[in-house]
Amino acid sequence: MRKFGLIGRNISYSFSPNYFAEKFSREKIDASYQNFDLQDLSEFPEILRKNKGLEGLNVTIPYKESILPFLDSIAPIASEIGAVNTIKISKSGKLTGFNTDYYGFLEAIRPFLKEQHKKALILGTGGASKAVVYALKSENIETTFVSRKPSKNAISYEDLDKEVLEDHLLIINGTPLGTFPNTGDFPKIPVQNLTPGHLVFDLIYNPPTTKLMELAKINGATVTNGLKMLELQAEKAWEIWQQD
Repeated sequence: MRKFGLIGRNISYSFSPNYFAEKFSREKIDASYQNFDLQDLSEFPEILRKNKGLEGLNVTIPYKESILPFLDSIAPIASEIGAVNTIKISKSGKLTGFNTDYYGFLEAIRPFLKEQHKKALILGTGGASKAVVYALKSENIETTFVSRKPSKNAISYEDLDKEVLEDHLLIINGTPLGTFPNTGDFPKIPVQNLTPGHLVFDLIYNPPTTKLMELAKINGATVTNGLKMLELQAEKAWEIWQQD
């Protein structure tokens, strides 16, 4: 039996095990997929040692960036993004990092993009947000990070006034705020300034409608969640794992 899995922290809720279990059953693939819940990434080498025969891993919060030093090589796009969400493990045990988040996001958002979506606010600066920026740049969409800790590369939530939101009609939530079970949380943006011209893409998929999406809809904005992105990135990861 072929073996695959997911590494992350506090990932009991994860989409991936059920998705791949259903895929393996449906397509009659003799394989298994399991969660490796790591409280610290220093546990990662032990996971590899104890699970001989692993062919591939997905990587989720909070390790998409910190996993890089553990890898033997990184694919060019993942290197440019600065984050990895897929690892291919060779028969000799070599680890190669890839990023399929950018592909999943781009293909998921394309049907929603309209002429007015020229500038985007990216909430959060983690690995998923970096993949989003890479994808949007390929569509010639200007991006601005928003962070609780502003820097030369990111503005703060306090900077988000009516004028800024009017100038950025695409908003991507790359933070975990609003994820089950903390479904009442949402990034503190001035949702009252959202309009029917806005598109809000929340990378969260559980719950299907987050608090941010709910508040955006009240103001007429178009909203979508991260489920399609997850499905697409998972299938792209599977493609990578099949390559020689």
